[in-house]
Amino acid sequence: MKQKENLTKIIVPVISILVAFIMGGIIIICLGKNPFQAYGYLFSGAFGSSRKLAQTLVIACPLIFTGLTASFSYKCGVFNLGGEGQFIMGAVASIFFVTKTGVQGVPGILLSLGVGMICGALWGAIPGILKIVRGLNEMIVSIMLNYIAALFMGYVYTTLLRDGSVPQTFAIPDTTKIPVISKGFPIHWGIAAAIFLAFAGYYFLFWTSKGFKLRAVGLNATAAFFNGFPVNRYVLFSFIASGAVAGLGGSVELHGKQLRLMSGFGQGFGFDGVAIALIAQLNPIGTAIVAFIFAVLRKGASTLQTGMQIPTSVVDIIQALIIIFAVAGTALLRLPEIRQYLNRISGKRKE
Repeated sequence: MKQKENLTKIIVPVISILVAFIMGGIIIICLGKNPFQAYGYLFSGAFGSSRKLAQTLVIACPLIFTGLTASFSYKCGVFNLGGEGQFIMGAVASIFFVTKTGVQGVPGILLSLGVGMICGALWGAIPGILKIVRGLNEMIVSIMLNYIAALFMGYVYTTLLRDGSVPQTFAIPDTTKIPVISKGFPIHWGIAAAIFLAFAGYYFLFWTSKGFKLRAVGLNATAAFFNGFPVNRYVLFSFIASGAVAGLGGSVELHGKQLRLMSGFGQGFGFDGVAIALIAQLNPIGTAIVAFIFAVLRKGASTLQTGMQIPTSVVDIIQALIIIFAVAGTALLRLPEIRQYLNRISGKRKE
């Protein structure tokens, strides 16, 4: 039974992606273009060379962090929609640290990443505490905190750390930039941290007793409470841990790619992360894979537009269709009628 459920969790996203690409191909045909040639441009733009692949991974890096933020908290049954705010606050804390302390080199990078991680964890703890203490809806609180974080960042880059007449902060020192793997493959080492967290999150959730208890709270908090599990503690832990991941992601994005804060920093990453986590069935490793697929679509969209004059909105439609089909497929498989039908089919095959 468990193997069948695990197989279903893999099949649903795969089918969703394939169907979305088929639908996208139909749209491309309606535009009078060749879909095979179009997808050739799309994929060549995403990983047609080592440099293009590196650029795709750069795009995927923040999506992995925010996707892991959502998948980890959702496994505990809480809906942390504040990944974007936690991502931004991690970057804000890091820019303050590197510009005010003057610590440089590897110690400066590591300390700054740690500060961003802590700030993201504290920002993530706010909706958790309000949920536990006052019973407030964590979705509303976390969404509102996104706006507060974005407005505070705006205050920082227009006032506190403004670089002259330009509405942006000072750039971080060159010695605190996260180095790239190589000149031929210019992806910063932050991608290694993202991939490591994906595997570490999977191990924690599915191979440790604490992860089992956290998932048990997410499946049925009432049953977990009567079985002696500290439900409130796990709820708060899930907010703090997911906020720390998002804060680290914001700090990595600052030190590895953006190098300064300005308008639009971190915009959309939080809700993209939620969509990615849902498509991946809240599996941390699957989240990293889906984030890479989203990055392929975004990186290849510009090549598709220049090569075949197909608007980038077609890629946005494909991305939206993947989300719709994945969520709809998961919902359908949870219907009792569908479950009974699948059980009958598997029973006949065994006979």
